[in-house]
Amino acid sequence: MESFRTNGTCSRQIIFEVDDSGILTDLKFLGGCAGGLQALSKLTCGKNIDEVISICQGIQCKNGTSCPDQLAQALKE
Repeated sequence: MESFRTNGTCSRQIIFEVDDSGILTDLKFLGGCAGGLQALSKLTCGKNIDEVISICQGIQCKNGTSCPDQLAQALKE
């Protein structure tokens, strides 16, 4: 499992796992809007991280970022 400390969002941390073929297999957010982040997890798990990055990158909520945008940043690293 990987961990990413978010910046500028209500969620504090993203914990995720990517398999050897680049598929996001597990995703959890600590803090933030529980319902929306559970939906984000269900919608993105099982997808290739390049697709997730493409979908989530640039989405803004506040402070010029969002939880989906922070997920894209985490997956890029």
